[in-house]
Amino acid sequence: MTAEPKPLTAVATATTVTSTAEHLARLYREMLLIRRVEEESARAYAQGKIGGFLHLYIGQEAVAVGALAALGPDDYVITTYRDHGIALAKGMSPRLLLAELFGKVTGCSKGLGGSMHMFDKEHHMLGGHGIVGSHIPLAAGAAFASKYRDDGRVTVCFFGEGAVSIGGFHEGMSLAALWKLPIVFICENNEYAMGTPLARSISVEDVSLKALAYGVERDRFFADDVLEVERRVGEAVKRARQHNLPTLVEVRTYRFRGHSMSDPAKYRTKAEEDEHKQRDPLLRARAALLEYGTPEAQLAELEQAVEHEVADALQFAAESAEPELRELEMATYKGAFAY
Repeated sequence: MTAEPKPLTAVATATTVTSTAEHLARLYREMLLIRRVEEESARAYAQGKIGGFLHLYIGQEAVAVGALAALGPDDYVITTYRDHGIALAKGMSPRLLLAELFGKVTGCSKGLGGSMHMFDKEHHMLGGHGIVGSHIPLAAGAAFASKYRDDGRVTVCFFGEGAVSIGGFHEGMSLAALWKLPIVFICENNEYAMGTPLARSISVEDVSLKALAYGVERDRFFADDVLEVERRVGEAVKRARQHNLPTLVEVRTYRFRGHSMSDPAKYRTKAEEDEHKQRDPLLRARAALLEYGTPEAQLAELEQAVEHEVADALQFAAESAEPELRELEMATYKGAFAY
């Protein structure tokens, strides 16, 4: 006589829901931290506390948080100049980031890199890069080094859809395919290359099709759900780590602010912006947490903790000292830090 199966389904389902809710809460916290840091950065810029360019990541948080959740702590990340959110998702402290934006010596690059050049050796964040597409061959180089050393690391390279028409993109893709490198190329397609809409900058709307020319695997999806981003990018990371095979992932997203703080974004209609804001990944993640049974009070506590962390980072940045002339001299005239 066959024994009846034990009633594990309900227990397994409850455990899975609890585990998913806890994981999603961590991702929601990371996305909210990025959103609040960016909002306060915009405020500080308007107050004259931040100089130079400032490219905000507001609206695109699910891409960085979801993608980097699929990585290990030793994996490499390299990106373009819209880099604040990616740096925070990789583990950079909000204190270091805001101090860098404020031009203070306590910043991640001693206040000398600024908004477009977030770099964090400890967390293997290989920097933001101001020249469109220039960092993509560098990412292929990092992946080549990992394969040469056989260290098991994966490199993830972020860039916008405007970069896919740049020679560096094709060079990096070609070499990654030829040498079978452990790399994931992530195109953050936010539909506008500065102020130029997608239809006027790329002849083929589906950016992932570019992978076919190099025999590279591809994927394409919208970044409305941070868990879906993690799952889909995770498949590409697994392919890179286990088989040394690159992937081109096109993630459709949307920035809620202009290209930079100097861009009023008048080339977009309010109806278009409102439509995308209805799909805000932060709002969707919060709603999902409530559906999973997370108490409102618990979410409020999480959100208050983020506010305290951001306030602390702002105070730290404001009270930190500016670089001394010696540090400016080393960076400007001698080409390297003598530390």
